[in-house]
This record gives sequence, C-alpha cells and structure tokens, in this order.
Amino acid sequence: MAKRKRLTPARLDGVSASPGSVDDMPFPAMLETKSMFPHYPMGVALSAPPRAQSPAPIAQVAGAAATAAAFDAVAQTLADARSEGRLIQRLPLAAIDEAYLVRDRVLLDGEDMQVLCDSLRTRGQQTAIEVVALGNERWGLISGARRVSALKRLHAETKDAKFGTVLALSRQPVDAAEAYLAMVEENEIRVGLSYYERARIVVRAVEKGVYGSDRQALAALFQAASRAKRSKIGSFLRIVRALDADLRFPAALTERSGLALAGALERDETLEQRLILALQTACIETAESEAQVIAQAVASGRAGVVPKPVPAAPLRAGLACIAHPDGSLTLQGPALADPAFRTRLFGWLRENTSVEEP
Repeated sequence: MAKRKRLTPARLDGVSASPGSVDDMPFPAMLETKSMFPHYPMGVALSAPPRAQSPAPIAQVAGAAATAAAFDAVAQTLADARSEGRLIQRLPLAAIDEAYLVRDRVLLDGEDMQVLCDSLRTRGQQTAIEVVALGNERWGLISGARRVSALKRLHAETKDAKFGTVLALSRQPVDAAEAYLAMVEENEIRVGLSYYERARIVVRAVEKGVYGSDRQALAALFQAASRAKRSKIGSFLRIVRALDADLRFPAALTERSGLALAGALERDETLEQRLILALQTACIETAESEAQVIAQAVASGRAGVVPKPVPAAPLRAGLACIAHPDGSLTLQGPALADPAFRTRLFGWLRENTSVEEP
C-alpha cells in the first residue's frame, strides 16, 4: 500500500499529530484530506470556532462604577428637587396638619369657596399647596388652606378617591418665621388679604413668639409692602386684640371703616367694653348688621349723640335681651311670666352674681 501523503503542516514542538485527530490540528487554518472531511471539498480552509471573550476585570469595574455614579446622580437630583420645593408629590389629605401654622384667612367659606370647589370638580387641582415634613408621614400645611378645605368638602360630598389626595410641594423653612412669611406671600399673590386678616396674622405670630414685637412682625411678614400700607395694618392690630373673639365678619371691615374704628378705640377707653357687650348681645346675621352695631357703639361715645339701645337679641323661645349703651341689660318676653322660670333665673343670679331679687 502506498504511503499516505501528509498535507497538514508539521508541528514545531516535535510531537506528531495522529492522523484524524482534529483537536491536535493547528489553528487558525488547516487542510486535511477528503477522507477525514468527506463533506468538504479538498483544499477548503477551516477556521477555528469562535471562543467566548470574557471582558477584562477593569472594564467590569469601570462599568459598575459608571452605573452607580449615574444612579447616585439621579437620586441626588430628586432629593435636591424635593428639598428645594421643585418636586410635586401626591399626599393623602388625612396626612395634612392644617393647624401647623395659625392661618391668616379668617373665612374659608362663601362664594369664593364655591367657585374653587367648582373649579376643582371640573379641572382638578391646578396649583400645588406647600407643606413641610413633620415626620411619621405627617405634613404641616404652610399655604393652600382654601384648596385643602375645598378638596375635603368635595371628598365628603362625592366619596371620590381623586379628591382624597392633594398635590403638594415640600418646603424646608429655616424656622417658623420663614414658614409664616411663605404663607403670607402666597396668599398676597393669589387673593389679597383684608387689612384685618393681615393684622391678625401679625398678632398671632407675635403671640406664638415667632417675632419679638409687632414692629418686627410687620417688617418681616410685609417687607414688600410700602411703609404706608404697613402703618395701616398696624392700626388694625388694635381692633384684632380688642374684638377678635366677638366679631363674626371681621374680614368685611373695609380700610376706611377699620381705620375709623381703630382711631375711636384709641380715643375712647370705654368703647372696647361697649363694643364687646353690644356684639355679644345683638342678633347679628350679616356683615351689614354687624357694621351697624359697631357704628352705633362708636357713635354713643361722641358728644351730643343720644345713643340708642341695641335691638333685642333672642336668648331662647319667649325670652330676649336688650343691651343699652350704658351697659345695662333688659330681659323681656312671655317666659318671664312663668314663676318657675323666674325662680330658676334668680337662683342662678344669686349663685353667679351679686344681683339680688328685688
């Protein structure tokens, strides 16, 4: 038998490859006889099968570091946006503490509130409120009391879950003074406060110890206002301190009527007590009737003016009270004809006052 001709190149390491051993064939190219590879034509070059390339360790480390850096950058951006008040969050209404600050709004009802409710019902909340994190998933309300009140009303009426949450911007005020300033500025921009409401927040902020004096509070809370405007707000402070507990429609005091009342309180030391008595005993249902009671009490202190008694105020069925400008009271009504009622009335007077039965 003729010796078979070798077609593969000789190995340089001195070891002869056994015929038919594919594993011992050199790469990347090799030739073999047709008997070994019957399905390939003679002289075809065969390439080695591709081998999996594992990335270098430094590439893996660099990739992981880049991913971590990108994640940290996104997380930091979100944290900055939240702390700077640029990230709007959706919070449960139940998590909002409306008593975090003393509100500057006296009235949260009326026609304006109905307009706001209709807008929220139709278009949803368009402007976020401002809150501060209190911990334990609680948030203190800085500004937006009217929106929160309107959403609560709508949620109670409709039971719709979309009214059970509120869009909010998280703030981080340095101190209480900054929080009060944020509330005042937001309300001044959106819907101007009345002079009484402006004065009231000054009084409350001083009482809470946020500011050391009325002057400091006025300068800080209304720093953008003119000196003349701050002076007018200062005049209303006298009204707030004297009558805040007894006025039913304080926001209805106009600039002119409020300044006149403040001046009268300064000039007449007895006016405050007469006003308190008149407001407590009069039957006041509207801002107009309250203004009439105030005007009558102020007029009673002027020389030459004969004061008129305040209209009778019902105390209960069959019993009314008339307050006179001199501070005296008159009870009238069919209930006084009942001997048992008179006995109970005089008994109460003996126990609680120094008045004796005539």
